[in-house]
Amino acid sequence: MIDELLAEAKTKMDHAIEHAVGEFGTVRTGRANPGLLHRITVDYYGTQTPLQQIAGFSVPEARMLLVQPYDRSSITAIEKAIMKADLGLNPSNDGNVIRLVFPQLTEERRRDLIRVVRNLAEDGRVAIRNVRRHTKDDIEALEGDVSEDDVRRAEKVLQEMTDTHVQKIDELLEKKEEELLEV
Repeated sequence: MIDELLAEAKTKMDHAIEHAVGEFGTVRTGRANPGLLHRITVDYYGTQTPLQQIAGFSVPEARMLLVQPYDRSSITAIEKAIMKADLGLNPSNDGNVIRLVFPQLTEERRRDLIRVVRNLAEDGRVAIRNVRRHTKDDIEALEGDVSEDDVRRAEKVLQEMTDTHVQKIDELLEKKEEELLEV
């Protein structure tokens, strides 16, 4: 029973890290990243459709992203959706593809983005700690059915698991900060 609780906690903590990685991917750096467009939905024949379902992405240069629609008639709708997303990018449309050129970030904007990334990292840490707290409560509820030593051992394993996952979040944060500060 304890092993099942610990396995479930590890899965939930892994999901919290995956979520943090996804959130970090949506923060714009000075270089082109297709992950930035994953949240954009396009009005495609009256239906809100995720952009990645109606277009392909490529990165021909470090600061340019090409969006190639599968259906050329949807190019204006895609362009409008990108503008509406307010990413600070100006799409240029040549009839076949949309080019997104990523301008250099100012020092002030880099500092703002670092603050945003740190908040996202803290949200990830909080999610991991919440998983630990709930799992610890569940383990303590088993105290009558299992020995006290087993409960203490499980809590120690749970704490080590929590520390490992929080450290992964911190490493991801450090990498993202380096990426943001890179000129």
